[in-house]
Amino acid sequence: MSDLEEGQVYGIIGEDGFARLVHAFYAQVPSDPILGAMYPTHDLAGAEQRLRDFLVGRFGGPPRYVEQRGHPRLRMRHMPFKLDEAARDRWVALMNNALDQAALPADVTVLFREFFAATATFLRNQ
Repeated sequence: MSDLEEGQVYGIIGEDGFARLVHAFYAQVPSDPILGAMYPTHDLAGAEQRLRDFLVGRFGGPPRYVEQRGHPRLRMRHMPFKLDEAARDRWVALMNNALDQAALPADVTVLFREFFAATATFLRNQ
């Protein structure tokens, strides 16, 4: 565990760090047997932008997501999808792969791994 606070992350990794992370995640999605069907191929770029904007705002950057879409309401927005333990575990695995590829500072990576695991668990609905 580090002393890094969530609001400091944007200042450390900037737009580029978030872009690398989220792009690395979505590069894995289309061919994934569990998650691929949940993401329409015609909207992958939109999904990538929404996640990037959400994370930027959540971790100290400009609040673009909230300005464009309002409160995140994560559980409500994810309710149409079957998010069971297998989907949760796969999402976390792909995000962990993306974190490895993005090569962010170690303290940021630790904070993100904890945040993503906890958030994915919170979003389970099956």
